[in-house]
Amino acid sequence: MKNISVIGAGTMGNGIAHTFAQFGFDVSLVDVSKEALDAAVLKIEGNLERMVSREKISKDDKKNTLSRINTFSVLSDGIKNADLIVEAATENTELKLKIFRDIDQYAKPSAILASNTSSISITKIAAVTSRPEQVIGMHFMNPVPIMKLVEIIRGYNTSDDVTKKVVELSKKLNKVPVEVNDYPGFVANRILMPMINEAIYTLFEGVAGVEEIDTVMKLGMAHPMGPLQLADFIGLDVCLSILKVLHEGMGNPKYAPCPLLVNMVEAGKKGIKSKEGFYVYTPGSKELVVSATFKK
Repeated sequence: MKNISVIGAGTMGNGIAHTFAQFGFDVSLVDVSKEALDAAVLKIEGNLERMVSREKISKDDKKNTLSRINTFSVLSDGIKNADLIVEAATENTELKLKIFRDIDQYAKPSAILASNTSSISITKIAAVTSRPEQVIGMHFMNPVPIMKLVEIIRGYNTSDDVTKKVVELSKKLNKVPVEVNDYPGFVANRILMPMINEAIYTLFEGVAGVEEIDTVMKLGMAHPMGPLQLADFIGLDVCLSILKVLHEGMGNPKYAPCPLLVNMVEAGKKGIKSKEGFYVYTPGSKELVVSATFKK
């Protein structure tokens, strides 16, 4: 596989495009928004420049990586030559199903179709295509160029050959692929999201404050980031979406989203992306400041 198409120019999409291009693949980055594509290229360029300044890559590496990325705002143009198509759109089931119907229509018959979904059933996504055996999950971690893990999710019909190819491809990106089966939340979010939800309940019930909860988990459990800060980083709307998938898929009340999380998302407090969640994010500032909503 040489030609890679990435659908969606957001945080995950541009990170995936960056990573493939850095390791020598030709990448087509596709998004309906020209503004999002332009912003993604600037983001990739900025991340590469930081890598140059830290002597992780050379200036020539940066130039060559950028030269391998082309942008497209028309889906059919951006995927027609792809050997692998990685969908990295918003974590919304109906949107993903629509994208996969369209991808299936325009992609060449041999193309492998992958989703970067963090919770939505690969089997369900594959069912709307004419090639379910060629549909697989590639759940990259954020930030993609840095994080080593790729969760490889086999749908009910995903073939052994496709799984093997995607595992080997992940290794070529200097990633560590871990194969898991297709159940709600897979492994990463089935374990992570209940922890984040419990941290939010701990705040909601007045057991401790934002900083106290995060400090306990950082210093006591050796987590590099507290669960509330991590929720802001992931996006509170994304956390809510994943918890809903877990709750509906498992039918177990332990996965029910905390009412505080629901209210925050409805109020537009989504974390870093909205500049406020459990913390307030000021451009250029590295200091974490707890949102006034949670100050005593």
